[in-house]
Amino acid sequence: MRAGHAPFAYGAALGFLGDLLAGDPRRGHPVAAFGRVAAAAERALWRGHRGLGALHTALCAGGAAAGAALLARTVRTAPAPRVAEAALTAAATWAVLGGTSLGREARAVGDALAAGDLAAARERLPHLCGRDPRELDEGQIARAVVESVAENTSDAVVGALVWGALGGVPGLVGFRAVNTLDAMVGHKSPRYRRFGWAAARLDDVVGWPGARLTAVLAAVAGPDPRGALRIARRDARKHPSPNAGPVEAAFAGALGVRLGGTLAYQGRVEHRPILGAELRQVAVADIERAVRLSRRVSLLALCCAIAGRAVVTATTGRGPGGGPARGENGPTRAATAGTSSVMGSAERAAGVLSRTRATGAAAEVAGVLGRTGVTDGRTGIASTAAGAAAGVLSRTGSASGVTSVTSRTGAGNRRSRAAGGRTGAASAAGGDGAGAARDTTGVSSRTGAAGRTSTARRTRIADRPTSAGRGGVLLRGVAGVVGVVAVVGVVGRLAEGCRGRA
Repeated sequence: MRAGHAPFAYGAALGFLGDLLAGDPRRGHPVAAFGRVAAAAERALWRGHRGLGALHTALCAGGAAAGAALLARTVRTAPAPRVAEAALTAAATWAVLGGTSLGREARAVGDALAAGDLAAARERLPHLCGRDPRELDEGQIARAVVESVAENTSDAVVGALVWGALGGVPGLVGFRAVNTLDAMVGHKSPRYRRFGWAAARLDDVVGWPGARLTAVLAAVAGPDPRGALRIARRDARKHPSPNAGPVEAAFAGALGVRLGGTLAYQGRVEHRPILGAELRQVAVADIERAVRLSRRVSLLALCCAIAGRAVVTATTGRGPGGGPARGENGPTRAATAGTSSVMGSAERAAGVLSRTRATGAAAEVAGVLGRTGVTDGRTGIASTAAGAAAGVLSRTGSASGVTSVTSRTGAGNRRSRAAGGRTGAASAAGGDGAGAARDTTGVSSRTGAAGRTSTARRTRIADRPTSAGRGGVLLRGVAGVVGVVAVVGVVGRLAEGCRGRA
């Protein structure tokens, strides 16, 4: 298992297990805390305007994702970074998943219906969905529960895991922030029709991959795979929601029940198309079947997320915090590139000097090596090596001597540091042939400059993954979300203009 993949795999599995065993706490849940912050921002920004709604979405969702990215970046510097990354992923996964609470609420309504307590079932239904339960009978409540279990399996479990596989902890947190904003303001009520438009459209975008995966997994895990795929292909597009349609249609086919029809939301009555019209109506016992199917789909989604994260890590070479995978150290690559540049410059200088056969050219070898040996403060040419090169060259004056000593000097530069001041003293060893040395000075200087340019360029390229900084991660996270919301806002304004001209 790759180093960049292991923390997510262990963390996601532990977080899933934590949600399975403990569920959501009644107080102090991180999502509830985010909801309070978003509500405060809404009170400050609310107007019946799409632009302010887009700003609200960008600040809340972008701030949550950027904060998660900064935290993920920070834990990479911990004493045990892989353990810290796994722990952070586990905490984030537990916080964003809601599969256990979903099943708990659905079973509570089902138990009330099974006991014949219709009033208790109506009282519990708003904990699960936003429908008006006052006029619903037993069959309609059971249908509402099954539809809510199907839709929230995608929103509360599968979608979050998909974005966790794609983006790590920032993906988990960002998806949950967008989904929570949609639940808070993404309604068609008079207050939120315009203000919540951006949150609703952004939720449609980020929920698209999770909804399709949920539909496929429902077909795989359900008792009737062919029926699920057939109903999903035929009826999903009839649903007004681009993401709820495939999920509810797949659950209808997998369970062999009819979903859709008339429902009421906060005083509004909607007549939705029937999904699986030839199937039977929903019974109270189907609530438990839907919860069990949701649990199987969630487990398969966890496996898909872990496998998908392995593919993402192998493809991009990025760790969970956005940096290079462990073992691909930027400074190490910079040092290697710098060493190669120094050796290449030394060999070119040796070739020039070999044609002059002047012992005084040793001074230029020392100068070139001294000037070229600055590579990110980690590699360089030792002054002692430069002095040795000058001394040997002054005694031998041969091309073979230049090549041999230069090669040894370049090979030994990995652990040395440039000392330009002492290089000048070493150059005095080659007193004879000063005229020839002056003739080669221009070529050697150009060689040194080329070496410095190549080294600097290679160093900058190699250091990019580690020099981004935490501020860069924060800005990229905010800029990404703001960019998406801005595009959504522009499309909305264009649509409004077209309707106004019409």
